[in-house]
Formats: sequence, C-alpha cells, structure tokens
Amino acid sequence: MRMNRRLAIRTLAVAGAGSLMHKLAGAFAQDQKDFVIHSDVRLVLLDVSVKDRSGGFVSGLSKDSFTVIENGAPQNITVFSATDEPVTVGLLVDESRSMSPRRADVISAAETFIAQSNPQDEIFVLNFNDAVRRGLPEGTLFSDDPEQLRAALYRGHPQGKTVLYDAVIAGIDQLAQGRRDKKTLVVISDGGDTASTHSRREMLDMVEGNLATIYTVGLFEEGDPDRNPGLLRHLAAVSGGVAHFPQDTQSLVAACSAVAKDIRARYTIGYPPPARNGGTIRHIRLNVSAPGHSRLVARTREKYRYEQIESGTR
Repeated sequence: MRMNRRLAIRTLAVAGAGSLMHKLAGAFAQDQKDFVIHSDVRLVLLDVSVKDRSGGFVSGLSKDSFTVIENGAPQNITVFSATDEPVTVGLLVDESRSMSPRRADVISAAETFIAQSNPQDEIFVLNFNDAVRRGLPEGTLFSDDPEQLRAALYRGHPQGKTVLYDAVIAGIDQLAQGRRDKKTLVVISDGGDTASTHSRREMLDMVEGNLATIYTVGLFEEGDPDRNPGLLRHLAAVSGGVAHFPQDTQSLVAACSAVAKDIRARYTIGYPPPARNGGTIRHIRLNVSAPGHSRLVARTREKYRYEQIESGTR
C-alpha cells in the first residue's frame, strides 16, 4: 500500500509559487513517490550575472557551468534558466528636497529603464520623502503600461526629508505580492536617511531575509551632508546587484540602461537549502567556468537569512 505524500513548497523571497516553483515541485513529487515528506522544502532562487574578462555579458552557459557553495558545502542545483524571463520590479525614487535639482534627470533615466525592460515585466513605483507613496493609481499594484508608469514617476513632489529605510522595506513587501519568480528593486537616491520609522538594522534584516536583487543609483553633490554611498554599495553587494554613481545626466541615463540590460541578461539558479547548516545567516559563493571562456566572473547575492519553519503531519 502506497504511503500518503505531502510536499510543501515555499520560497525565502515571497509567499506563493511561480512557474519555476511548480517545475521543482513536480520533479520532487516524481522522485519521492513512496515517501512521506514532513518538513517544508524551500528553494533559494538566485539571480546571476556572468561577465567575461572585458566586462561583457556571457550568454549560452549551461547548468553544468555553475557550482553553488553554501556555507562551504556544494549544493544541488534543481532549477536553471538562461532565458530573459519577466521580472517583478520596484522603482524607488527619492523625492526629498535634496534631490529636487536633479528630478528631471531622474525621471528621464527611470523612463529609459522602463522602455528597455522586458515588456512582460510587472513594475511599480514608490516615491519617497517624508513618507512612502505609491505612484500607480489606487488599487493598481503593478503595471506594464509605459504611460501609466511614466505618470507614476511624475506623481511625486520633491520636498522634505528622506525615509529610505522605510521605502526599501515597503518595496520588498510589495515585491512579495508580484507574480514573477524573479524580484528586483531599483533604488535612485543619495543614500541618506533622515526620517524613517524603521532602523537601518531592520531594513538590512529584511534585505538579508529576502532573495530580491537590489540595484542602486547614487545621486549627490560632493559635500552633501545627507549622502551615504556606502549604504548604497552595501545594499547592492549583499543582494547581488550593482551600485552606480553617475556624475552627469548622460551617465545617469546610461546607468539605468545598464541596469535594465543586466536584469534581462541574468541567469536563474535554484537549489533547496540544507535544513541544518550552521546558523541562520547563510553565505553563498558561486563559481562559473566553461570551455572557450577564461576568467568568467559570476555575481549574485552574498548571503541570506535562513529561518527554520516547523511543520508536522496532518
């Protein structure tokens, strides 16, 4: 008599399952037909960018080109995709008083990002100064309409202080409501925070406990007392994104264009993390090699926060 089977799939990034999760669930179900699975099977989904020695994006690699090391131990890659898959993207735009001189440039650059994104991406805009405000109309969480998104960028009003920490947390919360497996935030700010209700530590805990990739675009004048490029670099590095610091309008637009290209050129790699592996902070190293390529460099998030989920029989 065959035993009952129960398989719970969760991601560390979002609640719910997307297409990649269904593929994984099916694979496990076939392999585990005669077993009862009591504990949750969780999936770490990594956004991965690969460049060659000249800085060009490298496409066409296979799963065998990659090795994932978590806390010193190799992991079994169960999900792999090398296609330009749609992404859930949040644009976080600093609308504080210190950013007002460059507002027109920021909007122009953000429009470039939207225009060069995958047409099937679901995008939202959060404008922030003294508070975080949604740019899209009431009741609309995401949009793929360039005109609607453009209007969302203009809905902010440059004034007041900066709640960057609150904005990042709100952005991660809204990403969780998206349908796409891959999640990304693009933060355009000077990096300073002067008025958030959440602390820097609370924000970083959210970033570490989530698998979203964060790109940052730092805009500030030399001597600006509110600037914090170190925080922008840290947000990008820990999540596997890139920090850009453009000096003029042309390089600002180029930075947002580069972010859009990077997102569309990334690989997706997934693996079930081991239930016991020495603590809640898991450190990731990703190695890549392929015939015909030398000195390939893979970039993904450096670490994430693993939290034990208790489960039992029903």
